[in-house]
Amino acid sequence: MHVVILAEFAVASGGAEKVAVESARGLAEAGVAVSFIQAVDGPADALLDHPHIRHISLGLADVWSLPAWKGALTGIWHGEAARRLGAALDALPVRADCIHLHQWTRALSPSVLPVLLARGVPVAVTLHDYFLACPNGLYYRFDRAEPCTLKPLSASCIAASCDPKSRLHKLVRVARSAAMRTAIGAGHLDVVHVCDASIGRAGALLAGFDLRHHRLDNPVRTPKGPAAEPARGDAIAYVGRLTPEKGADLVADAARQAGIPALFIGAGPLEERLRATPGVEVLGWRSPVEVEAVLRNRARAVCAPSRWYETGPLTVYEALAAGIPAVASTRAGASEKVEDGVTGFTVEPDVGALAAAFAKLADSRLVQRTGRAAYERYWAAPMTLAVHAAGLIRIYESAMRGTARKLNDINPDSAFSLAMNR
Repeated sequence: MHVVILAEFAVASGGAEKVAVESARGLAEAGVAVSFIQAVDGPADALLDHPHIRHISLGLADVWSLPAWKGALTGIWHGEAARRLGAALDALPVRADCIHLHQWTRALSPSVLPVLLARGVPVAVTLHDYFLACPNGLYYRFDRAEPCTLKPLSASCIAASCDPKSRLHKLVRVARSAAMRTAIGAGHLDVVHVCDASIGRAGALLAGFDLRHHRLDNPVRTPKGPAAEPARGDAIAYVGRLTPEKGADLVADAARQAGIPALFIGAGPLEERLRATPGVEVLGWRSPVEVEAVLRNRARAVCAPSRWYETGPLTVYEALAAGIPAVASTRAGASEKVEDGVTGFTVEPDVGALAAAFAKLADSRLVQRTGRAAYERYWAAPMTLAVHAAGLIRIYESAMRGTARKLNDINPDSAFSLAMNR
């Protein structure tokens, strides 16, 4: 099997990039030939250094690095991105059996979708967010600090001032979303959901597209080691972008109300406010190894209090794997892996609810018990790279059979049809 993985970056700086890079490595270790294509020129993660991985860069610019007018135009439709991608696919020494797209909004644009769909092989898309349906990608009202309830691209959606940046950005994103729908047209996509809630939520938002839905957990590249001792920790930890939609401010306010320190690893627009809050410590970005060390030494629990319908985040799974209890928002997909009162707590993204959970974590016996349960239950069914790769291979094989059946229906006497049915 030869799989093309298409992402805009080749470093694990965010959730989507992390999954793209790690899945490439997992597939390669399973013996699958992988061509990893990154859109934006830049560094590549060391995980891509494997004999079964061919690494290709399209040398494109991140739209956010361009002048505003040019970034807007290329974000809506980037003809050069489509041309370079088509040339890269044509130059592959072996035809791809499947193409897996992880990102397209920072450089590729909707222009690449017709290129992918014209290849005659399955095109899989992991739904790390809601960009296939929602213009701002999060299905979230930034103007109201609450999840959206509008039909994407309806008149009400277009009129809503829901973009995190400006009304002009919203209009550009509406144009990009419309271009994407046109680009997909009647094409078929195999969409991969990373949490159960996404299947119902995103599935309803994407009604009208020709989709086959699959469910697969994101990989967690945490080797099994000794369980952490969270009862020795002194703070509630938050790892990730410091933004309102992720609820970073909720952690600070709830921890202060509960009388427990809050520790933040990450950066973002709320950083200045958090640094000025009593009882808060902000460490900034750290490497994955440093993050694990800090959590093992300092965290009584890891909190992910998303206000939006986040499909992850990975930090919850990594905490459970280390034996650290997690406090997860009921709106986050990761809450599906947290057993309330057993391996942590699932709560509404509200200061009062979070403070009540944090207050319980003052009990060291409870912290130690939930941490131990988190460790044991995670490792009873771990979400390792090998498990993830095996799941991807099953999805690709299913998608290839589905594509073969479609081609058979179109031309039952084709050579491809005969070959696939041998």
